[in-house]
Amino acid sequence: MARPPKCRRICRQPNWMRFAPDGMPPEGNVVLTLDEYESIRLIDLEGRTHAQCAAQMGVSRTTVTDIYESARRKIAEAIVGGMALTIDGGHVSLCDGTALGCCGRPHCWRADTWQIKKIKRKESNQMRIAVTYDNGQIFQHFGRTENFKIYDVEDGKVVSTQVAGNEGLGHGALAGLLAQADVDALICGGIGGGAQNALRQAGIAVYGGVSGDADAAVNAFLADQLDYNPDVHCDHHGEGHHHGEGHHCGHHHSEGHHCAHHHEDGHSCCH
Repeated sequence: MARPPKCRRICRQPNWMRFAPDGMPPEGNVVLTLDEYESIRLIDLEGRTHAQCAAQMGVSRTTVTDIYESARRKIAEAIVGGMALTIDGGHVSLCDGTALGCCGRPHCWRADTWQIKKIKRKESNQMRIAVTYDNGQIFQHFGRTENFKIYDVEDGKVVSTQVAGNEGLGHGALAGLLAQADVDALICGGIGGGAQNALRQAGIAVYGGVSGDADAAVNAFLADQLDYNPDVHCDHHGEGHHHGEGHHCGHHHSEGHHCAHHHEDGHSCCH
């Protein structure tokens, strides 16, 4: 009997799970496994040697070489052949930040607290809607939301809900998190252009500029009566996402006020 493959340790999940040619339907789909993705990240992006990569992933150097060569071949096949590239699968385990050879960085995710993995998979005939969520209301800053309320819809009706934390991730990783949870649509308040692009590339429709009760917004969406702003945007600058004096969120509600959460210096921010 063949010995089962050893789990390869990865430090984090990708922020984006699928790439495709621009302006044309892809000619096919190439699947890059999570361990192959990790080898590319460590060797090509971070400049690690194969030996260093092997120590971090918890496998032999020979195994890393095989994984890495397979990954590069797949990427080349996707680019040259005009195919979509999907990152999924593989025999992997998430780093818990303590293993021998681990990078030990704060961005290592603890597998026992990665709630998105605990979310029940939706059925094939269901639609999944996520809402930025805080105490029953739609949280107004996508990049700062600590929770998403997830609604599974079947035959135009909500059949189940669950609340999931964002695992302490920044705004750049949230699109990948929602994609991994099989979300089809996001309802939120303020959201930046980069986050919108990442969500749309992941196949998630964005309904921004919405405020008020989360459950009511989802019911309005299902009744095709949701009041949202298709042009919502929030510009931010730098790592701290601070705006210049007088800047406000890019959406306006019917009563004329702007996105909430104003700072003491008089300006507000959205992500």
